[in-house]
Amino acid sequence: MNALFGVDPATYRPHAVHDPSRAYPETNCYADILIELLHARGDEPLAVLGVTVRADFEGDQFSFFKPPPGEVEALFGVDVHEMQPYRALPEQIAEQLAAGRTMAVEMDSYFLPDTAATSYRTEHVKSSVVYAAIDVAGERLRYFHNTGVHDLSGDDYRGVFTPNLLPPYAEIVRFDTGPRLSGDALREAALGFLSDHLARRPERNPFDAFGTHLAATLPSLVDSDPADYHAYAFATVRMAGAGFDLAASYVDWLFDGKAVEAADAFRRIVDGTKTLNFKLARRRPFDAEPAVRALADAWTEAQERLDAVTR
Repeated sequence: MNALFGVDPATYRPHAVHDPSRAYPETNCYADILIELLHARGDEPLAVLGVTVRADFEGDQFSFFKPPPGEVEALFGVDVHEMQPYRALPEQIAEQLAAGRTMAVEMDSYFLPDTAATSYRTEHVKSSVVYAAIDVAGERLRYFHNTGVHDLSGDDYRGVFTPNLLPPYAEIVRFDTGPRLSGDALREAALGFLSDHLARRPERNPFDAFGTHLAATLPSLVDSDPADYHAYAFATVRMAGAGFDLAASYVDWLFDGKAVEAADAFRRIVDGTKTLNFKLARRRPFDAEPAVRALADAWTEAQERLDAVTR
């Protein structure tokens, strides 16, 4: 297969934010595939992660952070927008790849071999992938997912392309719609977008709101099915931890080591969410207030440090 950017699972090295040693080497399916797609192209994906600094608690979950398409296009000339999967998906994929484009599509993790430790052949979970190569006749597919590039074939190939009652959500990814920034020009443009994100931060500390919700939810969570706990943890402490883990790396990159205090405060959030996740996993009653208070204090410090360095 002639793969997009020549990527090969055997030799591909993921971006540093997906290093297994990190607290959250996987973040969310969409952010992960975009990070690796840009990285494979030779761009610095940290530049489009400013959105992570404004994550909020949205009633029952933390923000599912996604780099805004307008920023991706402005910084790298990569246009991502919805398309219509109105015919056989493998044919569309092959056509777009032949034209130097690709597609991002929601697929069923049940047929994605790289999810062997979680949902592969055990449960049906939607997840976004980006296609790197396809061999329609040979029933082989190469795709970006989670922390890298992977191959599937045979029964898995037929499974991911089994027609559904509704067509999947699909996006086209073009690489020819604008300038491609790098170096100082990329940092300057990214800093401008950061100002916009800082202006749109939640007015209330999101961990204060989360603490109120957790206190009300914890009794039923303790008595619930383990699957309910995992779903709650993923949508709350894990999503917050993964997002602010990326925020710390983003701040380090953007300010080239001149905003260490802000990055360190974000990393305290990361550590705190891991600790809280462990406590929740025990599924026993406990006083969550001190842990949540520490998270709220770290968030306040991170934002104040960012304000100071961007004045």
